[in-house]
Amino acid sequence: MIDNLVFIRNAFSRYYSENIDRVEIPKSIENREFGFTLFKEGVMVRHKGFMKPEDLKDFIKKNIPSNVFYSAAYYSVPEAKMDEKGWLGSDLFFDIDADHIPTKCNKKHDVWTCRGCGLKGRGMTPDKCPTCGGESFDDKTWPCEICLETARSETIKLIDMLMNDFGFSPEEIKCSFSGHRGYHVQIESEGILDLDSDIRKEIVDYITGTGIDALLHGLEEVRDGKTRFLVGPSLDDFGWRGRIAKGTYEFLLAATENDLRNLGLKRKIIEKILSSRDEILESWKTSGPWNLVEGLGLDGWQKILQHSATFQSAKIDTVVTVDIHRLIRLPGTLHGKTGLLKVSFPVSRIEDFDPLKEALALKGEEVKVYVDEAPAFRLGDEIFGPFEKQSVTLPLPAAVFLLCKNAAKVID
Repeated sequence: MIDNLVFIRNAFSRYYSENIDRVEIPKSIENREFGFTLFKEGVMVRHKGFMKPEDLKDFIKKNIPSNVFYSAAYYSVPEAKMDEKGWLGSDLFFDIDADHIPTKCNKKHDVWTCRGCGLKGRGMTPDKCPTCGGESFDDKTWPCEICLETARSETIKLIDMLMNDFGFSPEEIKCSFSGHRGYHVQIESEGILDLDSDIRKEIVDYITGTGIDALLHGLEEVRDGKTRFLVGPSLDDFGWRGRIAKGTYEFLLAATENDLRNLGLKRKIIEKILSSRDEILESWKTSGPWNLVEGLGLDGWQKILQHSATFQSAKIDTVVTVDIHRLIRLPGTLHGKTGLLKVSFPVSRIEDFDPLKEALALKGEEVKVYVDEAPAFRLGDEIFGPFEKQSVTLPLPAAVFLLCKNAAKVID
């Protein structure tokens, strides 16, 4: 058997020696901190600074890191200790990762093991081990079509908010595939550089819909003499009012009897909603459906609107955005968990970007590996696996992908 890390490092070395100019140099490189994980040590080396692009590229070619990161922040002295760097500002950064989004496929291909008691489970890694209460886990996650499509959907919602609610232009928004299971969105604008963590937390709360109350976004009971009637948000309203309306429309368009029952609605009201669905949906063209369902008052509509609002929020990693000192993966570099490339692309391409094709970077001869266990996965136009305790000859990108996942071993 050839040592896996040596094989992966050699593959990464060939890529960087032949494609170093694909590494994207961040704006104001002299003010950025850089960090690297190295194959040999397996630890993070950070607080590195580079004055010129050539210096960074030479460092990567010489040291062959498994991962390359740079700071979202700008510093006076990037190589100093954190409290001595001299923070000048930070880009606004968002991380959308399937690891933080529950999907039906999680239990099919993601596995976690408690480091304390050895308990194994499938699906999303719990916060605490259900057996020993431990909080340290080894997990093995796989990027599949469902995971990546789910992450894409959340990214589309995020971009829509950034452009239509916050007013950022497409030119200010940088979008990237992370190289693993999600997307990164970065705002480079003078207007956001000096925002502190508290203000960034407010942005996060808006995007995730934290604290949204339907009664504060257009839903209310109005009196006209002795008559009482409801009014609510419109599909054309700006911001969260309009988003709540859109979410409600989409929910009612496809809601089942069970969906409505789970909201605590009474049987007669559920029957009325389902029998009047077409009329309810049509009513959005005028004053809305708020008074169409007999017996469905303010409390009932509030339940529906609150539930519908959850579909309009974007599921981002909240910690990443708030952290003004965050290190982020450098575009044009390889991901140590997959061997895939972090790829930047215009915002306009988010709908048709194929991460499992356009992030392929490694080239070389086929490799024979022994695979312990791996689900079926696609790279490019080919589907590989599933594999279980078998030897197989694979193209280099597929072989490195399994090796990076620690699911296979190279055979001489």
